[in-house]
Amino acid sequence: MASIPRTVFSRTSRVLPRTTAISSFQQHRTYAFPAQYQTGDKQTAIVTGSARGIGKSIALRLAQDGYDVCINDIPANKQGAEEVAHEISQIGRKSTVALGDVSVLSEVESVVRSSVDALGPLNTMVANAGIAQVKSLLELTPEDFERMFRINVFGVQNCHSTAAKQMIAQGNCSVEKPGKLIAAASIVAFRPFPLLSHYSASKYAVRGLTSAYAMELAQHGITVNAYAPGIVGTAMWDLIDEELGKTKGAAKGETIKQFSRDLIALGRTSEPRDVAGLVGYLAGRGSDYLTGQTICVDGGIVMS
Repeated sequence: MASIPRTVFSRTSRVLPRTTAISSFQQHRTYAFPAQYQTGDKQTAIVTGSARGIGKSIALRLAQDGYDVCINDIPANKQGAEEVAHEISQIGRKSTVALGDVSVLSEVESVVRSSVDALGPLNTMVANAGIAQVKSLLELTPEDFERMFRINVFGVQNCHSTAAKQMIAQGNCSVEKPGKLIAAASIVAFRPFPLLSHYSASKYAVRGLTSAYAMELAQHGITVNAYAPGIVGTAMWDLIDEELGKTKGAAKGETIKQFSRDLIALGRTSEPRDVAGLVGYLAGRGSDYLTGQTICVDGGIVMS
């Protein structure tokens, strides 16, 4: 990395190690499932980029809430994906691993087929996988821009379009019991950060896709929403902190501390479980009348 200053990619499903799952989820115990899952009303979900970090926390939260979960990641993260699937089995839910790159449509189609074959009809797609890069606008190459959009935007498009077609073909979605498409946006879709410009643009695009999909899929009984994490204690934000710090001569950890002090109303960096809590709500019956929204879970950086 020293030979390429201020240029760092990270991806929930590709390169960097992420923080471990929340310890409360790692305790193997039996959970009491919500009432809507105690009537034989089986629910299944796919979570992309879920071998570690936020995606892992989301997958475990959905399992806790009564979902059977398909763990998706790229082949390089196979071991982590299998470990998450094992943790879900310890919770008492079914899980399967389907490897594939979200930027490749044919691979996403294979992931959806694998999930349906192993777990049954698909109810929820969580398009979580994504990357971030720290680099100034004037240093960006066409390849930088293309890779960012291939994964963060095309990835969501591939996941949502494939999952929606599957749900429509199943014929089991309605306004009373909608299918759920959920995507990872970011606070930078509302408030761009310096040196994260093309990342910000990609997340603005996710926000726009969310609204567009919500309008078009309402007639099919499918809701579409996005979650916008703030500054989260993951490896991706650790690297963002390190690279932003280099531009200001700040020590590692100081930039995030400053952000937490000056930007976050609640005064602490987010944890993956904070994001997973919101996604659990979006995937649950309590959000059935919510669609077309991108919701910040950032401790009060962006307020509306």
